[in-house]
Amino acid sequence: MKTNKNNTPSQTEQNDKMALTSKNYKLMLIGLAVIVLGFILMSGGGSDDPNVFNYEMFNFRRITLAPILVIGGFAFEIYAIMKRF
Repeated sequence: MKTNKNNTPSQTEQNDKMALTSKNYKLMLIGLAVIVLGFILMSGGGSDDPNVFNYEMFNFRRITLAPILVIGGFAFEIYAIMKRF
């Protein structure tokens, strides 16, 4: 371990010990954007009149696509945290 004249670890060794790098944070932001997109796609589909049932809430986008995006976003978050550069 290299030390400077104050007997503290050098700056490069302190950077080597950081758990997450800027690439990890960028990947985490991408995963967060995918999760938010999934929740946005899941929203809506209700009826303005409570006495009228709206079948629009059971379409492919809300039932299949949005949950896949949310779960995929969470899986990508785990990958972004565990990835070592």
